[in-house]
Amino acid sequence: MQQNPLLDQPHLLSFDRIEPAHITPAVEVLLEQAKQALKAATLEEMPADWDHVVEPLERAVGRLGRAWGAVGHLTGVMDSPELREAYNANLPIVTQFYIELSQNEALFAKYKAIEADPAFETLDAVKQRVIRHEIRDFRLSGADLPEEKKARIKTLGERSAALSQKFSENLLDATNAFSLDIEDESRLDGIPEDVRQLYAAQAQAADVSGWRITLQYPSYIPVMQYANDRGLREELYRAFVTRASEFGPAERDNTPLIDETLAIRDEMAGLLGFDNYAEVSLATKMAESPATVIAFLRDLATRSKPWAKKDQAELAEFARTELGIDELKPWDQAWASEKLRQARYSYSDQEVKQYFALPAVFDGMFKLVENMFDISITPDTAPVWHPDVRFFKICDAQGRLIAQFYTDLYARQSKRGGAWMDSDQTRSFNPDGSERTPTAYLVCNFTQPVGDKPSLLTHDDVTTLFHEFGHGLHHMLSRITVSQLSGINGVEWDAVELPSQFMENWAWQYEIIRTISRHAETGEVLPQSLFDKMYAAKNFQSGLFSVRQLEFALFDMLIHSTYRDGGKDFMAVLRDVRHEVAVVPTVEYNRFAQSFGHIFAGGYAAGYYSYKWAEVLSADVFAAFEEEGMFNPDVGRRWLDCILSMGGSRDAMDNFKAFRGREPKIDALLRHTGMQGDPA
Repeated sequence: MQQNPLLDQPHLLSFDRIEPAHITPAVEVLLEQAKQALKAATLEEMPADWDHVVEPLERAVGRLGRAWGAVGHLTGVMDSPELREAYNANLPIVTQFYIELSQNEALFAKYKAIEADPAFETLDAVKQRVIRHEIRDFRLSGADLPEEKKARIKTLGERSAALSQKFSENLLDATNAFSLDIEDESRLDGIPEDVRQLYAAQAQAADVSGWRITLQYPSYIPVMQYANDRGLREELYRAFVTRASEFGPAERDNTPLIDETLAIRDEMAGLLGFDNYAEVSLATKMAESPATVIAFLRDLATRSKPWAKKDQAELAEFARTELGIDELKPWDQAWASEKLRQARYSYSDQEVKQYFALPAVFDGMFKLVENMFDISITPDTAPVWHPDVRFFKICDAQGRLIAQFYTDLYARQSKRGGAWMDSDQTRSFNPDGSERTPTAYLVCNFTQPVGDKPSLLTHDDVTTLFHEFGHGLHHMLSRITVSQLSGINGVEWDAVELPSQFMENWAWQYEIIRTISRHAETGEVLPQSLFDKMYAAKNFQSGLFSVRQLEFALFDMLIHSTYRDGGKDFMAVLRDVRHEVAVVPTVEYNRFAQSFGHIFAGGYAAGYYSYKWAEVLSADVFAAFEEEGMFNPDVGRRWLDCILSMGGSRDAMDNFKAFRGREPKIDALLRHTGMQGDPA
């Protein structure tokens, strides 16, 4: 059993050795160890203090969490029937343990006793905050409820976890189930040559002739943006927006899963004494109430919608007069927008893409943060789960190891879509007293390299990479050594996006563009003249983008705050939200909600507004660099000291005010997005 790589947990896990057969034996052993630690911590004679209760239990539960986290990570990047079967077999068992842990009355009593003891005041502030957070979370888990209500919450929690996993599986399976094989190359007119090569490679891998298009983003997006064949765009669009819905096989339909998930969340909220699930979600966030969030979103919508209407009117006029399209359809939107961008600013995404070869982007991004924080980032070695994965280490100026991270950047069928950062380990101390450095995963879905050519990124891809690396820096540069509040742990969910969105701003500074660009053929940096066109187009259709995000956020908050009262199904809520804020035409068969993994298979339920709130925070933070010097080391040091390194050790608003000297203002966001003054 010691050969099980999920049980043998050195500093770096042996990802190359983890197999589905290891999962159940590892879960059994680690669960038993965690249960024994819980039993010892809750003995009546066990002193109620940090060293006898919190620390040993955290270590035992942490080993289980690390192993289960690794398994969850692998289901996201290396899905297979065997892995899925093993994961789903153990999911209810692991979920049950965590729910029972969160409701354990004896452990709850120990934490309350620790807080009540006069010795509590001698603990450092971070440990005090951990105790207070744990007591809060016990109450949010129903630990002080009658036994029958606790049992019901446990049942609902287990079912909710299963629904979340099934939602994710259905979406991945529905995405992978579709492919379109093209024999007539004329149908690919307008699509860039490097993308055609990708389609040819996909066809060859599937042992079919011609070109194969899939619904994975690197394959789907170029069709919508460049294909002159309107019928091809419509066919791909319909397939994409009906994924995991009633338009496909019943076993992959996420509709009933959404209905059941919303009902479960609402019932749990009622059992906990809340009016709705949104209140439960916000209990651990910066925002005061669902009404506060909705008012914030609607205020932004009021400011954004006139700009969005202007954007859409210009696009419709251009499509009518220049492209021969009298009525824009959803599958025309991206294509017409790209044509308008090229006409207005005399450049295309494809032209820009040639300058962003992935290795150069990485090198320049690393140099930026190396200079900002006086650190070094260099390649390192570790066992990995796929040949595409690379591994790096971060060291301080004296050469001491700070952190390490894996990158898995290319799309493949075994990998769920999107981009994300996740953690393997957080900064803390090992049992022998040595410091444990953090490790992170950085995952994207960029286009695979074709032949000996590197992967080429659009500028949107570049900002995505910067975004996720911002999350990684938040996790890896933490100075907090209490794991419960280290890195992104314990950070209010609506502040988690601040460091990531802050990093995106650097992808719009020419000094940085020079360091991250290198033409795939000539090696030249992206010219100032081309960047000037990009920057002039930076806020191209920013109104449309803003209302699109507000549509998602309002839908999320409304379905979780009005479920009990309105009696509307979620599709009716979505239609109402679209009527309120959207300006882009849609079609009746669009089933966006069925692929909204952020809120139905991720951690953003009643929290998607975080992206818009974090835009306010990040724009205001970046404004400090604009005001005091873009590459002023004092500002970078203050950013690290006040926010990036603090983890969840104090309230996010206190972090912000420590950096900025005041509460956040919306002015910088409106300025950065070009939505100031009168759109007319």
